[in-house]
Amino acid sequence: MTQPIYMVGARGCGKTTVGQALALTLGYEFTDTDQMLLRATGRSVAQIVESEGWAGFRAKESEMLRAVAGGRKVIATGGGIVLAEANRRFMRASGTVIYLHAPAGVLARRLEAFPEEDQRPSLTGRPIAEEIAEVLLAREALYQDAAHHVLDASASPERVVSAILRQLHPCAAG
Repeated sequence: MTQPIYMVGARGCGKTTVGQALALTLGYEFTDTDQMLLRATGRSVAQIVESEGWAGFRAKESEMLRAVAGGRKVIATGGGIVLAEANRRFMRASGTVIYLHAPAGVLARRLEAFPEEDQRPSLTGRPIAEEIAEVLLAREALYQDAAHHVLDASASPERVVSAILRQLHPCAAG
């Protein structure tokens, strides 16, 4: 496989943690679109949103997706990358898309345990558990639309990586 593997899902689903472990296992490069955007602009997601609004951030996020695509990479994307149909089509056409699905309660517990307010501002201004449930409801169909494979991300990162490997290489899972 020489195409990239895109990790999609809501905040807290493990795109970065699982993505790094998967890349290490496969001998692929790991890239995080949010981190690449931070390096390219010198600004956090929160700072970009503050100065350019969500539309400005989403446009930069889409540009970064295309800039990092290609080759033997595991690419962790921002949770809202699927909002643009062009991004969903691009990822499906240029690589394999893994949707890391987890229930809202699991995501909220993870985000409360490891808050990243400086990295990703609230979308709704509501408590994290309410926000996650609302965001999942709004985006579930989009994640499903983008995905080649949907995996339960509520397990440990090691188990999620094993499940991904079984999906990518069913014959080798034996």
